[in-house]
Amino acid sequence: MARGGTPAIVVLDAAAVPYRVHEFEADPTKRGFGRAAASALDVEPERVFKTLLATVDDHDHVVAIVPVSGQLSLKELAAAVRGKRAEMCPPETAERLTGYVVGGISPFGQKRALPVVIDETCVLFDSIFVSGGRRGLDIEIAPDDLIRVLGAVTAPIASDD
Repeated sequence: MARGGTPAIVVLDAAAVPYRVHEFEADPTKRGFGRAAASALDVEPERVFKTLLATVDDHDHVVAIVPVSGQLSLKELAAAVRGKRAEMCPPETAERLTGYVVGGISPFGQKRALPVVIDETCVLFDSIFVSGGRRGLDIEIAPDDLIRVLGAVTAPIASDD
């Protein structure tokens, strides 16, 4: 894939951080895109992170990034942004806010800049994988670079499956 292929790649190129693009076959009819990515890329599911959108306190949208091996703890996400309650955004809201389709939502290059919280386990690895902006496209990046480019905070927002 040529550089600049998605808004996510454009953002990373502009930030001048090292990253690697990985393409793989993705079945758009099946759920579990993150686990499928881990399998296709032959990496541990703990290193592949999914990008989710939630609403905190009925009005603030927040991006949550958690390993595909676990689930987002809405209670912990709300606490991380000093809110009281969080709930998942409906898929159509997530797509509208980000400009990406579910299963290919990248934390980079979204339509609107939103607060980002990434699960603290990301720092356990030299590199992690996040969506590159479409199904079947993942970006491998150092956690510190991901945190810096996104202006993210880390917090214990994932729970085991």
